[in-house]
Amino acid sequence: MKMLKYSFGLFATALILLSSCRDSVEPNVPYSTFDNGAYLRTITTSTNSTSFNFFNLAASKFALTLEAVDKEDGATVDNVEIRVRHSRLIAGVGFEYTPATDVLVKTIQASDFGPNADSRFLRTSFEVSAADAIAAVGLTPADMEGGDVFEFRLVLNDKQGRSFSTNNVTTNVAGAPFYASPFQYRVSVVCPSDLAGTYEFSQSDMQSVYGDCAGTITGTTTWTAIAGTTSYKITDGTFGFWDCYGDTWGAGDVRIGDACGNLSMSGADKYGVAYSMTVLSVTPTDLVFTWINGDDETGTVTVKSNAGKPWPM
Repeated sequence: MKMLKYSFGLFATALILLSSCRDSVEPNVPYSTFDNGAYLRTITTSTNSTSFNFFNLAASKFALTLEAVDKEDGATVDNVEIRVRHSRLIAGVGFEYTPATDVLVKTIQASDFGPNADSRFLRTSFEVSAADAIAAVGLTPADMEGGDVFEFRLVLNDKQGRSFSTNNVTTNVAGAPFYASPFQYRVSVVCPSDLAGTYEFSQSDMQSVYGDCAGTITGTTTWTAIAGTTSYKITDGTFGFWDCYGDTWGAGDVRIGDACGNLSMSGADKYGVAYSMTVLSVTPTDLVFTWINGDDETGTVTVKSNAGKPWPM
């Protein structure tokens, strides 16, 4: 019995020690240069915070909800710097950064963090408008191009004078789902495209060595979105021209691409002949362009917009 009580006492002491050790290291913050530190867990991003809309920069923003995680449940945070720089991939050159190093665009103070109903750690939400980000890097909205990227970097400064960011965070914190703390976020300038649909068209000025089609023809054309792209497969690359002299479109694959409002035509017909286009004009109701293929067949097409969906200008 004495031995049993002694063993039980050792067991209880071990539990107490283990419990004490566990409490002293929670939450686990594995930094490369600090035994105990802090990090910012990404809780939510707003629905439009992962990109800037090229066509609506005035309403675009970068927005996050963050949770400060440290041994005092977020209370060691002094402030968080939000820094930004602009990058553009130049063909044959590489990335061009403006400015060379990121600049401060916003500061979150400790008082901006508060309790929440879901965890014991303090949280905050913030927004940085596209206009503020563009101005911070010394550019204007007119300088923007589709495919540009704004690189936002967070720097957490604590009350001991230490800083935590991409330069000293470990890969565990930056990449693991539990931590969700990359400290860096890439926000791309994108050009949304929504041209899928069936449209009425008219076509004139048709020319071909294979047959004629005088006057004007009318019909409908369907543009089908191609997943993962801003391109659309069209039902007939000749827009009905071949029907005039007894041929049919068949298995051709011609597409219209939308690159930030600049339309282009690519692909080939069932004979392997390539197609291209030149946009002549666009209004909210009429898109006018000339198509031509490798056999010098051509026509001028006016495509009508659908009700409530004007052509982008």
